[in-house]
Amino acid sequence: MRKERSVRDDQLFRIVGPGYQSMEGEHLSGTASRTGRGFLRARSAGFPWLSALVLLVIVLACLCCDLFVPGDPFRMDPGQLSLPPGPGHWFGTDTLGRDIWSILWYGGRMSLFIGALATLISTSIAVIYGTVSGLVGGVIDNIMMRFTEILLSIPSLLLIIFLQAVIGQRNVVGIAVIVGVTGWMSIAKMVRTEVRKIRNSEFVMISRMMGGGFFHVLRRHLAPNFLSTIMFMVVMSIRSAIVAESTLSFLGIGLPVDIITWGSMLSLSEKALLTGSWWIILIPGLLLVITLLCITSLGEYLRGSHRRAHGNL
Repeated sequence: MRKERSVRDDQLFRIVGPGYQSMEGEHLSGTASRTGRGFLRARSAGFPWLSALVLLVIVLACLCCDLFVPGDPFRMDPGQLSLPPGPGHWFGTDTLGRDIWSILWYGGRMSLFIGALATLISTSIAVIYGTVSGLVGGVIDNIMMRFTEILLSIPSLLLIIFLQAVIGQRNVVGIAVIVGVTGWMSIAKMVRTEVRKIRNSEFVMISRMMGGGFFHVLRRHLAPNFLSTIMFMVVMSIRSAIVAESTLSFLGIGLPVDIITWGSMLSLSEKALLTGSWWIILIPGLLLVITLLCITSLGEYLRGSHRRAHGNL
């Protein structure tokens, strides 16, 4: 009986000596280290290396196309209209006599620029709007969220067409701004949810009581806690912006033909179908689809890694 009681006492109590703090620190350090290694494994598991590599090659080719594109990509040759792929023109020519190999990379540069600028605009609006809504709470929060839900109920393409008709500017920056100001709602709702979780945390309340302004609190305390949550949505916004520009150009209400993007190249599809010039549609469309698939793969990985990391922690 005494042996059983002594064993039970050893399990219930622990002797504290001079080396107790260091031993406890080593224990906590080892636990934190294992947690960190688990987080890194969750981040690195299943990374889409092929998608990242292909996307990197496409982006670098579009940015550095001046180094390998021969001649003037915007030159129109009436004597070489709708030529099939061959030695003189690797990807053929379009209905305006332009070399598809040359304008493909210049068009990709413009499409990626539109996607990046539109995403920057939409993310900035979403972060500020969602943070304000999450911090103020109450009636103002309800009004802001009802307004967001009303905008979400309207098809985004319809909003883009409406704003483009109001503004009337058909240029690269104008399209990017229009796409950006119509694509922030989903990210804003996510930001608002995350801010509501941490707005009453001690570090946030102390910062506000010490006179920290809105942007100081946002930059130092709030943003680091929700950026990982919205990162996959930001990546997917790039894809959505490129798709929106291509759809507008394909419908004939986007950028004019003289501004080369993947969408404006696809706007020649009607003439290409009438003349049987399949390469005018297939080659730009294939590169556009590959780019979108790579971006989608990276976005899905970011979403899955965020879920795994939260599950491990």
